[in-house]
Amino acid sequence: MSKVISIVNAQIYQQEKLILANVSLELFETEFAYLIGRTGIGKTSLLKMLYGELSMVNGEATVVGFNLKSLTKKEIPFLRRKIGIVFQDFQLLMDRTVIQNLYFVLSATGWKEKAMIHKRALSCLQLVGIEKKANEFPNVLSIGEQQRVSIARALLNSPKLILADEPTGNLDPETSEEIMRLLIAVAKEEKTAILMATHDMQMVQKFPGRIIKVEDGGIKELT
Repeated sequence: MSKVISIVNAQIYQQEKLILANVSLELFETEFAYLIGRTGIGKTSLLKMLYGELSMVNGEATVVGFNLKSLTKKEIPFLRRKIGIVFQDFQLLMDRTVIQNLYFVLSATGWKEKAMIHKRALSCLQLVGIEKKANEFPNVLSIGEQQRVSIARALLNSPKLILADEPTGNLDPETSEEIMRLLIAVAKEEKTAILMATHDMQMVQKFPGRIIKVEDGGIKELT
């Protein structure tokens, strides 16, 4: 089984401030792992490093085949094509329909043929059970439906890795559980690894996975 994340002794800075030191982490394809820790401790910073938003300092890191230490600005879009990102606040374009949101991402990541773009967008909406809302605007959807759309968007390029940053943070408990079941099911279906930042320990207990804790400026595995 191949690794989708391999980090050894990395340091993560944000605007010259050291956020995390001596970060070492391995995640294999199809694995599901939680990244836990209190708000503001550095979970999001670690995810941002993994998708090229923050630079890595010292150490070694490879994500979906890309070396983060030597990553250039030109390579970042190619890295992100192999990673699906699910945000807490969805980050949908409100002036476009659901399916147009997906068209936009596919076009931005190099898809050219309109028929293929439509087919892939629709198949991802079907995968998350929201294809009937394809021509609706995001603002008329429930927040649970909006998060389903953001998961569909994350799956567009058949990523090897999904990074989910507090994906249930804005949802009620029932919808949170629904979204968790969906995430785990589609990851299994698509053979995708998931690293999910959360502080919702009820979800962690209900849906077991590896647990990686961010604390004291570093990370450690909980057994």
